[in-house]
Amino acid sequence: MDLLIGRLNYFIYIVLMMIGLYGMIGKKNLVKKVIGMNIFQWSIILFFVSIGAKKGATIPILEAGHGGHAAHHAITHAADYINPLPHVLMLTAIVVGVGTTGVALALLIKIYKKYGTVDEDELLRKMR
Repeated sequence: MDLLIGRLNYFIYIVLMMIGLYGMIGKKNLVKKVIGMNIFQWSIILFFVSIGAKKGATIPILEAGHGGHAAHHAITHAADYINPLPHVLMLTAIVVGVGTTGVALALLIKIYKKYGTVDEDELLRKMR
């Protein structure tokens, strides 16, 4: 039971992922598809940030000794530090996601102005 409670955030991320996937696949409204895409994307970002966290660890910055050089006598263990790579990659994913959402919404505005709807079935019917 403790293992389940300790990993509760992963189950929440999977539920969010499934909600986003359902929004992208199951809905016919294009705005709802974009919202589903965003939910899916944010669940992945939250998942990667949470697996990059570590209890009892610190940021990977070594304090400089006298003269600007790191202390020579201090032994550093990688297990004592948080890996910054997942967090940095997710910052990039956030920027890409914002750009993708902006382009998707701009396209939806153009589609609505041209066809008068954002419903997928009605759009396909009007495009024929």
